Amino acid sequence: MSLISCLLALLVHGPADSLPVPKVYAVRHTARPPRLDGRIGRHEWRRSVWTDDFVDITGAPALAPRLRSRCRMLWDDSCLYIAAALEEPHLWATLTRHDAIIFQDNDFEVFLDPNDVMDQYFEIEVNALNTVMDLFMNRPYGKGGVYDMSWDAGLRSAVRRKGTLNDPRDRDRGWTLEMAIPYAALARPGRRHLPAVGDRWRIDFSRVQWTLDPGPNGYVRRKGANGKPLPEDNWVWSPMGVVNMHIPERWGYLRFIQ
Repeated sequence: MSLISCLLALLVHGPADSLPVPKVYAVRHTARPPRLDGRIGRHEWRRSVWTDDFVDITGAPALAPRLRSRCRMLWDDSCLYIAAALEEPHLWATLTRHDAIIFQDNDFEVFLDPNDVMDQYFEIEVNALNTVMDLFMNRPYGKGGVYDMSWDAGLRSAVRRKGTLNDPRDRDRGWTLEMAIPYAALARPGRRHLPAVGDRWRIDFSRVQWTLDPGPNGYVRRKGANGKPLPEDNWVWSPMGVVNMHIPERWGYLRFIQ
C-alpha cells in the first residue's frame, strides 16, 4: 500500500468498539516442506487449509473485492511456508530490481511480528515477476517508525502465472505464489523468532491492486481527472478498519499447531 495512504489513514482511527475482530489461522507442522515451484499442489499442501477470502482493508462489505485472493500456510523447524492464489484477468508486472517499491505494481504482501509487541516487524512484497522487496520496521510509521531495507528475508519464492504477462489483448486467470521465510532471518536482539506448538504470532496479508488501462507497452495505471493514477485497492486477510497496514495490533494471529 502507498505511504501516502498510510499517512492519511493515521488521522482516521475509529472507536475501539467498532474495530474488526482479528482473524486466527491455525498453521500445521509438516515433516515434508512443499516444493517451491509456484504450483500449489494438493499433495504437498494437504495438511493446510485456505484462509478466508480477502476483504477490503476497511472491512466494509460494500467494498468487497472484485477478485478472489486467499492463502494457506505450513511450518517446519526452519521455515514458515506461505502459498497464495490471486485471481487476475490482467497480469501486470514491471519491476525487476530487488527492493524496488513493489506496490507500484500489483503485488502480494506479508506483514509479520513474531513477538506481538506492536513494534519491530517485517514486511515482504512480491509481484508477478517474483521480484521481492523486504524490509524491517523498528516501529510503525505512526509512532515515528523508520524502515530498514537493508534487512534480507532470505526468502525463497516462486511464482506461476496463468496467462500472458503485460498483454491486454487476452484475458488471464491469475497467479500463484509460494514462499519460504526462514526463521533465522527474523532473529533480533532480545526477541523470539523460533516458533513452538502453541505459540501465536501476528500476521496479515495484503494485496495491492491498481485499476489498469491498455497502454503502448502493456498496461498503464488508470488516471483520474487530476491526471494522477487512481488510488489503489487494498485487499487483506484480516481487515484493519482503516486504510493502513502499519497498525500491527490490528493484524490477525498465526497459531502454531502440530
